[in-house]
Amino acid sequence: MRIGIIGGGQLGRMLALAAYPLGARVTFLDPAPDAPMSHLAKHICAAYDDERALEQLARESDVVTYEFENVPVTSALFVEQFTRVFPPPAALLVAQDRWEEKSFFSSLGIPTPNFARVDTHSELMEALENIGLPAVLKTRRLGYDGKGQFLIQTHADSERAWAALDGNALILEQFVDFTREVSILAVRGQNGECVFYPLVENFHRDGILRLSLAPARFLANAAPNDKRAQEYAQRVLGALNYVGVLAIEFFQMGDELLANEMAPRVHNSGHWTIEGAVTSQFENHARAILGAPLGSTETRGYCAMVNFIGELPEIDALLKISDAHVHLYDKAPRAGRKLGHVTIVASDEKTRDERLATGDWRFSSL
Repeated sequence: MRIGIIGGGQLGRMLALAAYPLGARVTFLDPAPDAPMSHLAKHICAAYDDERALEQLARESDVVTYEFENVPVTSALFVEQFTRVFPPPAALLVAQDRWEEKSFFSSLGIPTPNFARVDTHSELMEALENIGLPAVLKTRRLGYDGKGQFLIQTHADSERAWAALDGNALILEQFVDFTREVSILAVRGQNGECVFYPLVENFHRDGILRLSLAPARFLANAAPNDKRAQEYAQRVLGALNYVGVLAIEFFQMGDELLANEMAPRVHNSGHWTIEGAVTSQFENHARAILGAPLGSTETRGYCAMVNFIGELPEIDALLKISDAHVHLYDKAPRAGRKLGHVTIVASDEKTRDERLATGDWRFSSL
């Protein structure tokens, strides 16, 4: 089978590495000549909306997927004329617009923070009146890793936020004083089979994921939250006739889970699955889009995944940690850029945390 991937970043890189043992061949399209995947697969170097290049990718692939959610929907629909595309382009339509995304969750009965569409300054004032302070003003499209967002705590903040983001389609969201941030990774096959990884606890700084712990650390309410997250994910998968890996990020507030956003692709908070689960998210995504049976999502222990942001720590020191697994993405250092990650696995939570404490995380800002 031949897999085409739109995007050649680290997610595509790890997806290709998981697909090769299954006997798949991989071609990818990315405009960057030095994309992280460039040493691993055939590279069609072209813009994401280049129809000639997209047709070439489609004709060389039995199925096409993508490794980031801002692939132009028109490109996915164009490719669909020639071959199968998973996840379906409808998932891109929902995930690329925060207003559409929150409205979609609400239509499925999935709780979210209060939100309002904002197109004018008067609508911002009205939304602030209804939602209250603090609140977060966000661009509806293209914001990621904390970009395109402005925390509003005072009236003066609202004017600065409007000045900074005016000209964009916007959404105002209730600021959530959450207990923790968690995410679930769900996989759906072509035959409707679904499997779920356990909830993961995530820690962000400056809008960028720094640390994920799997399974998430909960008190007595662990099982209900896990079950609730799976139920919400199942609704999304079914509504979209989804195929592949889907990630949904939640704010946990006591016993309640509020959906924040979804990613129709393999996800950073699932990197731990490479060493920490029977079947990684990348292999399960490949299995799903190829129409193969899905693999077990059972964990192999307690895991911690740490991102390397901007610079790399001393790799040899990390490799001395028992059951530590380093992944580098072949990317040039740059402030705020994800350069790699390490996953630490242990048989129990205490040992996992002790191993985590021995690492040098200066560049991860833990």
